[in-house]
Amino acid sequence: MTDWNARRDEATHNIRTAVARSESSWSDLAEELDRPLLWTIAALLGSHALPAELAQKAGQLLDLDEETVLALQEQPYRIAGDVLKADPTIYRFYELLGVYGPALKEAIHEEFGDGIMSAINCKVEMSRREDPEGDRVRIVIDGKFLKYQW
Repeated sequence: MTDWNARRDEATHNIRTAVARSESSWSDLAEELDRPLLWTIAALLGSHALPAELAQKAGQLLDLDEETVLALQEQPYRIAGDVLKADPTIYRFYELLGVYGPALKEAIHEEFGDGIMSAINCKVEMSRREDPEGDRVRIVIDGKFLKYQW
């Protein structure tokens, strides 16, 4: 897994650099690839494999080398170490789930029964909401409920 991580880290670095150098925003790229914004960002940063045609298109849009385009097509390892938790924004998500995760689990089970919300079959949206006390980040996770089958 170490070789994959090194290749993926290099590809992510190449993509971040290409986005910064381009005149395209993440939103522009999502529109060009005809995919949702957060899915596009996650895929380009290595959390989803892109089908070959989308990887090629991203490569053309960002002038990526062949190795980076190939890395976009690899199935990722969806694990994160403690280093990721050190990022303040990501840490707050861990904190949020630490505080509200058990309550969300109980509410889901009460409403739907015994099962889970799919993280594979879900849609994630992020938006800004103006507020006199400071702008708010609004995140909606729309996940399919999967009933446990025994």
